[in-house]
Amino acid sequence: MILNSKYYDILKWIVTIVLPASIALIGTVGGSFNWAYTEVTMTIVGAVTTFLGATLGVSNSNYKKEENK
Repeated sequence: MILNSKYYDILKWIVTIVLPASIALIGTVGGSFNWAYTEVTMTIVGAVTTFLGATLGVSNSNYKKEENK
């Protein structure tokens, strides 16, 4: 299934802007308040962000290959 460009752009914005910013927010606020599991939460959100970024990158590459045929 291929995403249309609107949904791809939304997902790309979330993966490149929103999720990394949320990692910084979690780290800053969680560290300031000494919340338990702050580092674990940052690690998990970072791993999810990396996975989604890689998946979107592969999808974009495959889309461009199909488009050039």
